Amino acid sequence: MPSIFSRIIDGELPGRFVWKDESCVVFLSNRPLRPGHALVVPRAEVDHWIDLEAGLLAHLTETAQAVGKAQLAGFKPVRIGMMVAGIEVPHCHIHVVPIRGVHDLDFGNQDPDPDPAMMDDAAATIRRELNKLGYAEVSE
Repeated sequence: MPSIFSRIIDGELPGRFVWKDESCVVFLSNRPLRPGHALVVPRAEVDHWIDLEAGLLAHLTETAQAVGKAQLAGFKPVRIGMMVAGIEVPHCHIHVVPIRGVHDLDFGNQDPDPDPAMMDDAAATIRRELNKLGYAEVSE
């Protein structure tokens, strides 16, 4: 059975995409830790990050860095947090989160019912900043 992320990638379930390329996608977390919390997800359904090919892992990290630069410009946080936890969905993904401190990376702080307008604004902010940075992979 496909993971929930594969179903989002395939369009079966909704997602607020900000990036698409042949190897991965980036969409906003539906339970964000902070506004702009994005997930970098390989198209290939690989459960654990240690099982990724080195080239794909490098690409995911480079994509996370691009998204982090856009978040930094658009949200003006203290830092951009990047984390691979791998507990909640059996499909490898990298969390990229605008943070004020390490407490913002605590999954106990997830928003289970984020405001749709905030989510739309966050996605638009990341897309706008990715466009300004010259990335062609921005998903409209």
